[in-house]
Amino acid sequence: MKVNWGTSIVIAIVAFIGFILFFVIKMSTNSKYDHDLVTEDYYQQELLYQTDIDKETNSRNLKEDVRITQLSEGIDITFPKNLDISLIKGKVFLYRPSNKQLDFEIPISLSNHNLLIPDNRLLDGRWNIKIDWSYKENNYLFKKELTY
Repeated sequence: MKVNWGTSIVIAIVAFIGFILFFVIKMSTNSKYDHDLVTEDYYQQELLYQTDIDKETNSRNLKEDVRITQLSEGIDITFPKNLDISLIKGKVFLYRPSNKQLDFEIPISLSNHNLLIPDNRLLDGRWNIKIDWSYKENNYLFKKELTY
């Protein structure tokens, strides 16, 4: 049987559409390819964005800002030495862009100016760290992306 060029074009278009549909169905049904929003309450967070900008400005105006150091035991967060640690309150949020189930939050409780996030809570890869803290009546925010 001889196939002319018109039939060949139709076969090529049908094969291409089948190829595209295969990948659309595969990506839609496979849970490996699920992608979640960064936060569930995205619009509420957007309304608070100016507050976050003000907190980051306060943080930059400190004599000494928060420092993050990677150690073999985990991640060490150092707060400014000139502040009274008993007045530092807040939380540390670690966000894993590739897997929502690995996100976690730690309240800030200091015995010295350092807070250690243990190695057993961290997998290798990219982490976004957000430290939302207050000292006396001022609020501060520190953000950093790091690869552990």
